[in-house]
Amino acid sequence: MEHITALYPDIARTPRTWLVTGVAGFIGSNLLEALLRLGQRVVGLDNFATGHRHNLDQVRDAVGGERWGNSRFLEGDIRSLDACRDACKGVDIVLHEAALGSVPRSIDDPITSHDTNVTGFLHMLVAARDAKVGRFVYAASSAAYGDWPGMPKVEEEIGRPLSPYGAGKYMNELYADVFGRCYGLATVGMRYFNVFGPRQDPEGAYAAVIPKWIAAMLRGETVYINGDGETARDFCHIDNVVQANLLAAVVSDPRAVGQVYNVALGDETTLNALHGMIAEFLALRDPEFAAAEPVYRDFRPGDVRHSRADISRIRRLLGFRPTHRVREGLEQAVDWYISRLGPVTKRGERLALSAGGVPAAISNSPDRMGHPLAALD
Repeated sequence: MEHITALYPDIARTPRTWLVTGVAGFIGSNLLEALLRLGQRVVGLDNFATGHRHNLDQVRDAVGGERWGNSRFLEGDIRSLDACRDACKGVDIVLHEAALGSVPRSIDDPITSHDTNVTGFLHMLVAARDAKVGRFVYAASSAAYGDWPGMPKVEEEIGRPLSPYGAGKYMNELYADVFGRCYGLATVGMRYFNVFGPRQDPEGAYAAVIPKWIAAMLRGETVYINGDGETARDFCHIDNVVQANLLAAVVSDPRAVGQVYNVALGDETTLNALHGMIAEFLALRDPEFAAAEPVYRDFRPGDVRHSRADISRIRRLLGFRPTHRVREGLEQAVDWYISRLGPVTKRGERLALSAGGVPAAISNSPDRMGHPLAALD
C-alpha cells in the first residue's frame, strides 16, 4: 500500500471523514491503513469480538505517527443504536465491515449471528441516514447465492440461503435497497467472495482456510480438508477488496449507486490446488520444509461445492481492475505470516512470535462434529 496515493489521486486531494466499522478486523484494518495513507480522517468502531488491538498497532506502525493522528477509535458494538449514532457524527462516508462472519458459526449460534449481522446492520443504516452520510458502502457476501446452481455467479441470480449467515447477509441487501428507496441513502454492497491476505486471523474455531493452513504448516501440524479437496472458491486478495471499497465510496456515476457488486477475481481455485501452492511457497523459503499430506474429512454442512463470480458489473460501473491474482496474493500472504509466526525449524516447529504478532495459540484440530474448523465462508 506504500504507493496508494498514485492509485487514488482524487481521494488524496480531497480529505473526507470516513467511518470504518469493524476497524480492528482483517478487512477493516486494511481499509484504515489505505485511508490514512491517502491523508483521510478516519473514525474506527469495533467491539473486539473478532478484531484485535494488534491490528490497529500494526496500522499505526505502518503509517507513522503523523498519519495515525488523523484516526479516532471508538470501542462500541453495532448492536447498540447509540454507539452507531455516536460513530456516524460528522462522517461523510461509511465503510461498514463489522459483522460476525463464518457459516459454521452462524449454524452454531443463529441468534447472535442475526443480532450482529441484521439488527446491527439496521442500526448502522438508521444512524447513517440520520447523520446524512453521503455514501454507505457495506460488506455483503457471496453466501447470499445459496443453492443457486449457475456458474459464474451473477448478481441478479440468487437461490435460497444455506445458512443463517447467508440469510442475514441477503437481508442486508434488502434493507440497503429499502433505505435507498425510502430515505435516499446512497448505498453500495460489496458481495465478497473468499477474501485473504495480511492480518487475516489464523486463530480460533472459525478461522478462514488460508491463514489456518499456513499457520498449521508452519507448525508442522496436520492440515484437514473438507470433502475430497475439489471444492473450489473464488479467492480474492485484500488489496483487490480495498480497491473495490474505495471505488464504490467515491464513484460519481448515479447508475453505480444502489447496486450490489461481486468482489472477486472471476476465477476458481480448488482446495487441493490451494494446499499445493501454500506448500510450494513455504518450500521455496526453506529447502528443508516438506508439507505433510492433508487429511480428508467429511464435507461441511452449509458449504456450496463451487463458487466463481462474474465481475463484469463491477468492472463496467466502478472500473474495478484486480491487481493481485491468487498466486501472487498468496505468496505475499505467506511472507506476511512467516514474518509474524516465524520460520519453520528442522523439526517442523514454529519459532516464537514477534512482538505484536498474531496470537500464539493456533489450533487446526477438528471440531466436536469431526469437521475441520477452517472456514471457507
